[in-house]
Amino acid sequence: MALAAKSGAKTAAKKPTARKRGKSGPTKSAEALIGFYRDMLLVRRFEEKAGQLYGLGLIAGFCHLYIGQEAVVIGLQATATPTDSVITTYRDHGHMLACGMDPKGVMAELTGRRTGYSKGKGGSMHMFSREKNFFGGHGIVGASVSLGAGLAFAHRYRDDGGICYCYYGDGAANQGQVAETYNMASLWKLPIVFVIENNRYGMGTSVERASASTEFFRRGEPYGITGLQANGMQVLDVKAAGEKAAAHCRAGKGPFLLEMQTYRYRGHSMSDPAKYRSREEVSRVRKESDPIDNMRDIVLETGACDDARLKEMDREIKTIVTEAAEYAQQSPEPDPDELFTDILVEA
Repeated sequence: MALAAKSGAKTAAKKPTARKRGKSGPTKSAEALIGFYRDMLLVRRFEEKAGQLYGLGLIAGFCHLYIGQEAVVIGLQATATPTDSVITTYRDHGHMLACGMDPKGVMAELTGRRTGYSKGKGGSMHMFSREKNFFGGHGIVGASVSLGAGLAFAHRYRDDGGICYCYYGDGAANQGQVAETYNMASLWKLPIVFVIENNRYGMGTSVERASASTEFFRRGEPYGITGLQANGMQVLDVKAAGEKAAAHCRAGKGPFLLEMQTYRYRGHSMSDPAKYRSREEVSRVRKESDPIDNMRDIVLETGACDDARLKEMDREIKTIVTEAAEYAQQSPEPDPDELFTDILVEA
């Protein structure tokens, strides 16, 4: 039941598709094209600043950056409604921003401040926003999948028309609870879009060395789940795939599995030197397939915006990110008593 992507890719391990000028799907409105570019650039600049703060010792613990994968969450979020829910793994800052969470609150949580989304107690991997229907950020590999099925069940139970966008990586795709969740989601026809962000490396191991089958979009076939593989470095391709998946789920046909072929430029986390791949490989992907450069080409070629405006936009976004970092550093740390709050709710 797997659908072939337009890219014609045969395996999930193939290199991200190089950009082809003017060949990135149907023309969209100028406003939409500029919006995609701006949203991806916000994620990129935010993550770059988070990396800087980590280097300065202002962010403790783990910190997994999303640089290189921006097109995936921005493209898919463009297909979501306010009723839909989102859940993901520990590489989650980009998903928070895509859901509309305030950069100041996200950065404050990264730095462990009281004004953060989890009151400074969750950090990089565990922050939430009920207002935006964002349910984490989860540090346990594969946990977002089974929890995502629970969110999808809630949508079905409430009959609210919502679906769950459930993100996880190629490494998590091999976890046992993922297969169990596929079975349950298909059996109950849950409205969930499983999104595998295949960035080619699970921590430090390539997909070829870790997975007997690297066509991740076919993983749901034994459970009757339709799958689609798409170029996760092209935001318009991501959006088109997301529209198919969302329409499938909203029609009551059960879950849908999307494999997004993408690439992370940084190490698995800030503590990872990433010696398992060459600098030449990273440089080549960045030069040929960068999602923001892809979108910039389209914006300029369609006349949606000129280069001067794009540069001005970059300055504006850098100001937003700088203000978020300053806000975080000026915010107070949690009181020690905060350790004993939000632990138990008596109903």
